Amino acid sequence: MKNRVILFSFGIIALLLSSACSSSPGRPSAASEVIAPNQIADFNVLYTQNCAGCHGVRGRDGAAIALADPVFLAITDDATIRRTAAKGVPGTPMPAFAQSAGGPLTDKQIDVLAGGVRSWAGAKTLQETNLPSYGAQADGDPKRGAGVFQTYCSSCHGPAGGGGKAGSIVDGSFLALVSNQELRMSVILGRPALGAPDWRNDIPGRPLSEQEISDVVAWLAAQRPEIPGQPYPISVMNRTTGEIR
Repeated sequence: MKNRVILFSFGIIALLLSSACSSSPGRPSAASEVIAPNQIADFNVLYTQNCAGCHGVRGRDGAAIALADPVFLAITDDATIRRTAAKGVPGTPMPAFAQSAGGPLTDKQIDVLAGGVRSWAGAKTLQETNLPSYGAQADGDPKRGAGVFQTYCSSCHGPAGGGGKAGSIVDGSFLALVSNQELRMSVILGRPALGAPDWRNDIPGRPLSEQEISDVVAWLAAQRPEIPGQPYPISVMNRTTGEIR
């Protein structure tokens, strides 16, 4: 009997010590456990850490395309959203995020991002039926595009695109950093937060046609500098002083 009492006492002491250790000051709680970066599977966390800096909080009002725009989501398929997140857009600030392409995210995390962006499509039902295509259906003509620009865009961006009520759309540094597809998206979606209308409202009641969108994009692309970042020929620079003449 005495041995049983002793064993029982030891059991109580061990239980109390275990309880004291689990609640001792400075011991991390289960909720404070750090998740390895490649194990994060929450869309909001992944989007905030990797996308919001350019595309804006909740996919709006950022420097890049508004991913939550109902038109963008209506004309862009799931494969395109996933591919762009995974592989990026070479020659632009849009990096590749998939580990297979040198980025930080696993394939599962790319799927979470793509699925989360797609889920925004349910936030607002789009009633528009005559939508332009995501990609150009035919080559654009820069000569025709110059006329399209004058008709639809020059009232804000100036007769030559160098700026007016709105900023320059032919700035060499800007054009060097955007792809033709991003130019197309800018024409179609506009920049509502900055007051720039979409393809339907440059001239109310007279939306740009599929071909006009392609043509004005071709004209904008033709303004892209041949050697971005080098506005002056090297022959006019004094190699000793660096002075431009």
